[in-house]
Amino acid sequence: MTINKNQNGTELEIALSGRLDTTTAPQLETELKHSISGVTALTIDMKELEYISSAGLRVLLSAQKVMNKQGTMVVRHVNGTIMEVFEVTGFIDILTVE
Repeated sequence: MTINKNQNGTELEIALSGRLDTTTAPQLETELKHSISGVTALTIDMKELEYISSAGLRVLLSAQKVMNKQGTMVVRHVNGTIMEVFEVTGFIDILTVE
């Protein structure tokens, strides 16, 4: 998985490509922990993300909990496969998906 980060003041966009699974989820978790402090608007762009596992969902849930306290979080460009995972797991009701 590749993580591309773009910060503009208190806005942070993280673009993911590849697979977000048990092997790569800790990488995203570490990146978010180091980057999310002081951020009021977090965008996660999944245009090039091919797959997400339960480990990836856990990282997204953790980020959403933090952002609920300090701002907003939006997930964008979700493909059909990942959207299906969000729907089956109920994450569609937890995350803001555009």
